[in-house]
Amino acid sequence: MMQHVESHPFPLMFATISGAHLYGFPSPDSDFDLRGVHLLPLETVVGLDGSNEKGGKQAVEKEGIYDGLEIDLVTHDAAKFFAMMLRRSGYVLEQIFSPLVVFTTSEHQELKQIATDCITRHHSHHYLGFAATQWKLFNKESPPRVKPLLYVYRVLLTGIHLMRTGVVEANLVTLNENAKLTYLDDLIAQKQTGPEKGTLSAADLKFHEAEYERLTKELETAHEQSTLPEMPSARPALNDLLVRLRLRSKR
Repeated sequence: MMQHVESHPFPLMFATISGAHLYGFPSPDSDFDLRGVHLLPLETVVGLDGSNEKGGKQAVEKEGIYDGLEIDLVTHDAAKFFAMMLRRSGYVLEQIFSPLVVFTTSEHQELKQIATDCITRHHSHHYLGFAATQWKLFNKESPPRVKPLLYVYRVLLTGIHLMRTGVVEANLVTLNENAKLTYLDDLIAQKQTGPEKGTLSAADLKFHEAEYERLTKELETAHEQSTLPEMPSARPALNDLLVRLRLRSKR
């Protein structure tokens, strides 16, 4: 996995593992989703190509199999990633706070501190939208797969936990220690021991639909009752960090 990091065309601020491994239910054949932040050189961002996605390489994507592991790497330039942090994207926060760290720097540690001031009560909309998308995907398939159903539960419980505590927790096993939804243990076991595209042979669709609706309402209520701020306050700190990173890259 470090081979992906070492061969990256730009310096990295951090690289962490996302996807099923972070969520706590990888299948034996799950690939590794590597996510992170890179830093474009100063000459690139101040030139005409700096505002061009292709010329500036604001996103770098690489796929490959290394030592038998299928790895999917996606990184964004710091400026683009910092801008995403100021929106309602729980996805980028999960990357920052992922405990599965492949590569880190002191700036990554600083970013974790700053990221806490990016969390708002409106991040609930990210998780509600993601859950709705996964629920539609789950219902479209025949036979229904375990993976999208687990994603539904994962994002709803992550959103509820975030609204109540202000803490980003993406691991479904950890989340279920508090939620205590006994049926999740069976679903996770089925996903972990079976193939990536494992299906539900006898899914109780009515039960899961009722649970989806119940947890959706619970997240909506958690949003209404949340004491998290309305807006992020991290913009000045993110700007300061970005300027320091850019200037240092010139030295």
